[in-house]
Amino acid sequence: MTAENTASREPRHLTELRSVYEFLDEIRQRPGMWVRYRSLQHLDSILIGYRVAMEVHGICEEEFPFWGVDGRGPFEEWFQQRRGQHSALGWPIEIERDAEAAGVPAIELFFSLLDEYRAERSQPEG
Repeated sequence: MTAENTASREPRHLTELRSVYEFLDEIRQRPGMWVRYRSLQHLDSILIGYRVAMEVHGICEEEFPFWGVDGRGPFEEWFQQRRGQHSALGWPIEIERDAEAAGVPAIELFFSLLDEYRAERSQPEG
């Protein structure tokens, strides 16, 4: 969902959300409400909590791109390949650094990258 689509709609109740992507769409609509200082490190903590809650409650069917078996998930692997370099610091810090260098808010850069990631993942391989 693009930023233009989220700005004009009413927020949804958490019980209406069916995936981490829908949850992130809610965060995109009101990042200041959800993410302290709009910090991607805080967003990462929220996402880890989301995944832990899924595990605790045995709800692990959905794709979760932000955390994998080795700690890195598909989003981070994609991001590092896109940048052409690997980092032990993780996607939140690296995106914050890239955003600072580009003079854009880190949360906006994250959602732009997330849209790109999702678009590429939805394309048929081949």
